[in-house]
Amino acid sequence: MNQIERDAETRPIPAGSYLLGDAFGEGYPYDGEAPQLLVELPAFDIDETPVTNAQFARFADATGYVTDAERYGDSAVFHLAVAARRDGVLGDAAGAPWWLRVRGADWRHPFGELSDLDDLADHPVVHVSWADAAAYAAWAGRALPSEAQWEAAARGGLAGARYAWGDELTPDGHWMCNIWQGTFPTRNTREDGWLATSPVRAYPANGLGLYDVAGNVWEWCADSFTPTPPSNPAATRQLPILHEERRVTRGGSYLCHESYCNRYRVAARTGNTPDSTMGNCGFRTVSAL
Repeated sequence: MNQIERDAETRPIPAGSYLLGDAFGEGYPYDGEAPQLLVELPAFDIDETPVTNAQFARFADATGYVTDAERYGDSAVFHLAVAARRDGVLGDAAGAPWWLRVRGADWRHPFGELSDLDDLADHPVVHVSWADAAAYAAWAGRALPSEAQWEAAARGGLAGARYAWGDELTPDGHWMCNIWQGTFPTRNTREDGWLATSPVRAYPANGLGLYDVAGNVWEWCADSFTPTPPSNPAATRQLPILHEERRVTRGGSYLCHESYCNRYRVAARTGNTPDSTMGNCGFRTVSAL
């Protein structure tokens, strides 16, 4: 596997010290965003964008890979985006009724069996589990980023900033990422132009040339999720350890909104079980330099 075949641009991240974590005291306590940590990282490169449908298709076509969602026969789709017959909706998620289990939803059919990838080649691939993301990375001769690598790159050189572009969500009134506008989860005004995923590079890059590190889709990281980020296992937080099988996801998604999921902040972190698949989670990859 080589870079030309994968058709993905990468950006170098220099070796150095990086200050990570919540500088504003506004993170969710159970997510373990604080205290801030100074970490030393060797140089690496990282995908300029999340892996797209076109890029994932090259992998699937070359290897015959079948994703977890394809094997399950269903996946989670946001209720306003479903494209399926009525009998294809199998139920909702406990505590999050805006998520519906939809038969036939997978990376090739992101909204259900009546959807396809027409006009979505440059959108991030979704409905990929952690294992699916890791399989793509291995095929590409790369890896999923550690949580520390992801945040160091996402910050774009802005140590201590709230967002990847600074401290204001909408500088000069401009939307800088694909997140929810309106009243979640019933009405999206689409001020940023999108109900679900947007094309990669639809918004400005950060200071290191990375796109979509806030909003659009969550991104799987290599690490297990605990309230203590793996970048400094010695740091102590008076919080219970979460399920050991959860894996870190970073960056927020098109469904994030300040009313319930203010996780498009660059320090924000959460996790999910590695077999989970849904319409708002993708990934990008890294390699040592």
